[in-house]
Amino acid sequence: MTDPEYMNRAEALLARVEACCDRINEETDADVDNQRVGGMVTLTFRDGSQIVVNLQKPLHEVWMAARAGGFHFKFDGTRWMDTKGNGEFFANLTRYAGEQARQPLSFD
Repeated sequence: MTDPEYMNRAEALLARVEACCDRINEETDADVDNQRVGGMVTLTFRDGSQIVVNLQKPLHEVWMAARAGGFHFKFDGTRWMDTKGNGEFFANLTRYAGEQARQPLSFD
């Protein structure tokens, strides 16, 4: 993947995370605050815990830091997949955000 291809796909991922947060806040009482600074989106939950999603441009990866740990994702041609075989980015974000919000959330 070229650098411009990576940036297009990674920026689309960050925009989708932000849009999902907006939808979650409209449809639930989860109150997930999201703030974007450059290539990083920080989600802050009611209990003060956070999930940070940031771009790792030199590696063409997206990293996620959650209470459950740190995770690296690479685009496989279709989806952003965990580099250690632990699933797709948005499925993982749904699980970890739901755990931290203490209610089911969907980042689909």
